[in-house]
Amino acid sequence: MLKKYISLVARSSLSLIFLESGVNKILHPVATQEFMAAYGMPQTGFFLVSAILVELGAGSSVLLGYKARWGAIVLVLFLIAATLIFHTNFSDPMQLGQFMKNLAILGGLLMIVQYGPGAVSFDTRSNLSNSKSQIVRY
Repeated sequence: MLKKYISLVARSSLSLIFLESGVNKILHPVATQEFMAAYGMPQTGFFLVSAILVELGAGSSVLLGYKARWGAIVLVLFLIAATLIFHTNFSDPMQLGQFMKNLAILGGLLMIVQYGPGAVSFDTRSNLSNSKSQIVRY
């Protein structure tokens, strides 16, 4: 009975880090841009807005299970870029920890890409509705 909720808990756990990060960027845009600039990123305003849209949009997609595979793919690409830009100084134990954390999150997102959002999701509900309507039409 509880088995169908496991993917919901997993999606929630994965998405919350992106949602929190997106909100944090909205609340502290100057600090975020300064952080980006410290790593040599140009056009920090553009990348700030892009990161907020990706984290909130794709994070919500994964959380709700609506177009979850697409949301997870977007987050995978975003996470790879962010990890390679900000977390490759392995001589710093903190950065190595961030790199490994991102690798674990990447694994969870790839599970969503491969297996979908699970039973409790808008995607599954939509697919069930579509199959029922197809059955009625025949």
